[in-house]
Amino acid sequence: MSEKVYFILGIHNHLPNGTPEDEFEALYNSSIRPLVSALYQYPRIHVVFHYSGVLMHWIERRHPELFVLIEDLLNRRQVELLGGGFYEPIMALLPPGDRIGQIEMLTTYIRRQFGKRPQGLRLPAHSWEQNIVGHLAACGMNYTFLDESYFEEAYAGKKGEFSYEPCITEDQGKIITVFPVYTSLAGKKPGAMLEQLRLLINNKILCEGPVTVFPDFANNPGEKAEIEYRHFFEELSAADSNIEFTTPGRIFKNLSGLKKLYFTACGSSKDSSSPSPRQFLTEYPEAESLYAKMIHTRVLINHLKGDKSRKQTALEEMWKAQDSVLFSPQGLGNVPVRKAAYRALLEAEKITRRNGSFKSSLSIFDYDLDGEDEYVFLDEKLNSYIKARGALLVEFDYLPKSWNFIDTFIPGKNYELKKSRRGIFSEYLFPGNDLPEANWHGINGARYNGNEVFQNIKMDRGQKQVQFLLPADDSKPLGHIEIKKTWHLKRNAIFLQYVLKNTGSNTEDFFLIPSLDFAFSGGDESFVKFYGFAADSGTASTPGTSSASSTAIDPAVDVQIHKDLSALEFRDLKNESVLSLESVKPFTAKIFKVVFDSKYQFTTIMPILKITLESGKSWDTGFTLKISS
Repeated sequence: MSEKVYFILGIHNHLPNGTPEDEFEALYNSSIRPLVSALYQYPRIHVVFHYSGVLMHWIERRHPELFVLIEDLLNRRQVELLGGGFYEPIMALLPPGDRIGQIEMLTTYIRRQFGKRPQGLRLPAHSWEQNIVGHLAACGMNYTFLDESYFEEAYAGKKGEFSYEPCITEDQGKIITVFPVYTSLAGKKPGAMLEQLRLLINNKILCEGPVTVFPDFANNPGEKAEIEYRHFFEELSAADSNIEFTTPGRIFKNLSGLKKLYFTACGSSKDSSSPSPRQFLTEYPEAESLYAKMIHTRVLINHLKGDKSRKQTALEEMWKAQDSVLFSPQGLGNVPVRKAAYRALLEAEKITRRNGSFKSSLSIFDYDLDGEDEYVFLDEKLNSYIKARGALLVEFDYLPKSWNFIDTFIPGKNYELKKSRRGIFSEYLFPGNDLPEANWHGINGARYNGNEVFQNIKMDRGQKQVQFLLPADDSKPLGHIEIKKTWHLKRNAIFLQYVLKNTGSNTEDFFLIPSLDFAFSGGDESFVKFYGFAADSGTASTPGTSSASSTAIDPAVDVQIHKDLSALEFRDLKNESVLSLESVKPFTAKIFKVVFDSKYQFTTIMPILKITLESGKSWDTGFTLKISS
């Protein structure tokens, strides 16, 4: 190998906010500590470290001794620390203020801990949109890194020009340098890496210049990790003398004559089948809901005036919910991390309210950014978001515990399961007199109204009441049945009234089966306790009263049926809260515990009511959802 090659070896580690303590400890013991210890013994190997702010803050609290080693490596100029967003966000999905705020938060942290300001940053998932250039430059970032596939795409159509070299890119007059990252080398052993480099040079794909690789060290076993890292660094140390291990900060100032390239927004690695972050939002409604909540919370924070400290506190709380892992299938399905994100968003919202007493309200706006307005009930303790499509609750927040009871998740794309948005009080109509065979994701042979657009026929802001109508439609099963749903916000409770009218000429026998999805803190008795309250022949019982006849329901059982109930009560032990569902008319309940990959996701409750409705007649009932601590 005759050409000089500058080898930039990058190390990245991150765990998202909400990750259990033992997972932080496992990562530290199996990867972070042994790698730093091994590197200390090989002065020829220079490395650029990127640790997220979440991880660095944990290390500071639990293992501050590691910072002493890192500081020594920094003083030896053997290591460079990269900046980025403190909570490892997808920069392309953030409002400009959040991009700058998160970068500056991590920059300030690194400067405070180590006395050095980072010159460059790493972008999570290599996600990119050209308009982030100005914000990166505004934060003093001189360079960043993108997957090699971005460079291949940027050179498409420029025959004979392609090369793996740093470049500059620009937006609105702002410039930043971009280093290509050789993702295809990341999983290779040192010898294979060096051999691949020789091939690139011989084929004139790689000219004299820096080569950047972020190896994947995630699978090193804990007790052997340091030995394996030593072998790795030892083999690299024995490499050809024409390979110089360096850091981007040491060679950045000497780069000149760089080509200018523009990169396609949110391109993905050629070795990855994962969708881009924005495409991910369209494929996973759970991610879309979280993103919409983040955007809405940002609007609330923007309305804070005159209290910079409170505004900054709310922003930093919200930033915890912007982690890049939430926009990947694996991360979105990580229950503790997803719950922590919603908790952070609700905590931020609560901070915006700390200015005297809060007045309950009903408003209408496109909350979830789907082009259709939602009806938003806000109370001192409850947030209730209702969609006209299905006239159902799609978010139900209990603010004292910062908990969204409709934070459900179905892993994978599962289009058939995801086509009906999860929520509270989407209903099925099932014909006949025999109790239907139901499942949590549907009832064969039933008419499902959750995807039907209800008409808003009344809205009373003063009474905090909104009424929807689904007209009769003879083209559908039980299409003669007209459905009217009236939502009414009460103190710490929300009430739903059903009125069903038979517009046909014949008597109809059928079942009304609302579906309610609740995300509790867990799926067994250590997290939640269920109680069913028997209907009295005269007066319906209510939860929590001594006269009510209650029966404990085992939440660990996957499917249960309970007949002749007036109410259900759910005691969330972790959140120390009680949620009750009370009914005007007796009902039979089917309860399903929904589990994927041995992980509890949510519980579906289906109250079943038998109805015989004559021509021209109406039938009504009502349900109340209450929450208390």
